[in-house]
Amino acid sequence: MADTRPGAAAGTAAAYTTLGAHPALADYLRRIRPEEGMLLGGRMTAASDGGTFDVVDPASNAVFARCTDATTEDAARAVDAASEALPAWSATPPRQRAELLRTLFDLMVGQVEELAVLISAENGKSLDDARAEVLYAAEFFRWFSEEAVRTEGGFGTSPAGGTRTIVTHRPIGVVAMITPWNFPAAMGTRKIAPALAAGCTVVLRPASLTPLTAVALSHLILQAGVPAGVVNIVPSSRSAEVSTTWLEDPRVRAVSFTGSTQVGRVLMKQAAEKVLVSSMELGGNAPFVVAADADVDAAVTGAVQAKLRGGGEACTAANRFYVHQDVAQEFTEKFSAVVRNLRVGPALGDEANQIGPLVTTAARDKINALVDGAVAGGAVVYAESSWPQESPGAFIPVRVLTNVAPDAEIVRTEIFGPVAPIITWNDEDELLTWINDTDYGLSGYVFSRDLGWALRLAERMEVGMVGINRGLVSDPAAPFGGVKQSGIGREGAREGIREFQETQYYSVAWS
Repeated sequence: MADTRPGAAAGTAAAYTTLGAHPALADYLRRIRPEEGMLLGGRMTAASDGGTFDVVDPASNAVFARCTDATTEDAARAVDAASEALPAWSATPPRQRAELLRTLFDLMVGQVEELAVLISAENGKSLDDARAEVLYAAEFFRWFSEEAVRTEGGFGTSPAGGTRTIVTHRPIGVVAMITPWNFPAAMGTRKIAPALAAGCTVVLRPASLTPLTAVALSHLILQAGVPAGVVNIVPSSRSAEVSTTWLEDPRVRAVSFTGSTQVGRVLMKQAAEKVLVSSMELGGNAPFVVAADADVDAAVTGAVQAKLRGGGEACTAANRFYVHQDVAQEFTEKFSAVVRNLRVGPALGDEANQIGPLVTTAARDKINALVDGAVAGGAVVYAESSWPQESPGAFIPVRVLTNVAPDAEIVRTEIFGPVAPIITWNDEDELLTWINDTDYGLSGYVFSRDLGWALRLAERMEVGMVGINRGLVSDPAAPFGGVKQSGIGREGAREGIREFQETQYYSVAWS
């Protein structure tokens, strides 16, 4: 068990600042007190057994904080609190729920810098990426504050006459949420905001690699005045045990998970036992298509955005690049020129660094093995950035690979890092076979000056989202989600609130 002596966390935070990190980090850690970082029934508290777990800086591989480590008993108490709060919260007028969500938006925007530093410290992404994530995360509170009051229903005459049908939507109940480490702020708000707008209450377990952002979010929830028990956030290293506790509790009526397809399958099997409503946002293998008529400069800009946002550790990241043979050399040269000039280094301490470390050294080693395998199969490392090779942290160069076989393992595997394998194409039907020959179907990207052709190709791509002439697909106002083994359900937009509602209708005698 981690050291839980008084002052231990503060000591490690102080030590971390000597590594050149942002000077505000130690102060922020003292303010949010992650060793008492569980939001349970409207107050911040430590785990029932007093345990903590380490939070590691991926740039140095050193412990810089300790977070409370919730037990299964704590997880059960979280459901107690959410269940107790549900009747009053579901009866709260939509306008009041909306105003609380809007307050959360304002509070989050007011702490962009502090939250960005925290994300960079525990996740490793650059400060610019972290700031962008905070603003994106906050937008879910604003969007669903507006959706909360856009209640919809239906009224009509039955076909046989004599009765009227009234259709309404009601909150599904207590929702269990499990979020990943790659967007520690946005993945939480993307789930919490629509659930609260719908009138549900929440129990949430953040990823144990990045729990501190969720602890900070807990403090904002309290500051906003969200009623006790409506949101309960339970950091824990006991991932499977906490999830099982929730999915076996009959008071939990839905589960919302973002993470790997492998874990998603396990959760879906557990959810099936209780016939829980399940929303799953899982893995991806996004194709990035460059047509012969594409604006190559725009395609390079989009490639940098689609591949390197968050260091490539995103489920929507471009994973395999299909570039038409007529522009392959130009695209490769221009993209490689950008890559060679990228600065890879610690996210905190030097804002000139554009790419931070991966989240763990294990993730680094997995990607290096994929690259080695591709090279052994004939691929060429055409370009790579510099990187701090002597650092104990999880740093890896940004790399462009050419001469990659369409069926190479690195093409068929979600890389989740800053490696761009390029494959040339010249036949559209063969291209579509390559694109769709995968179990995944989350997102894709198409660059072409012919919008009609791009849309026709997008219609034939087996993915849930397509960026056309842009390298981003995520937007709170759009339905985020995939097909095949990339998930079930949608987050964001009107569809996002429907994930946490059940439809009910009344058949009324009408004389």
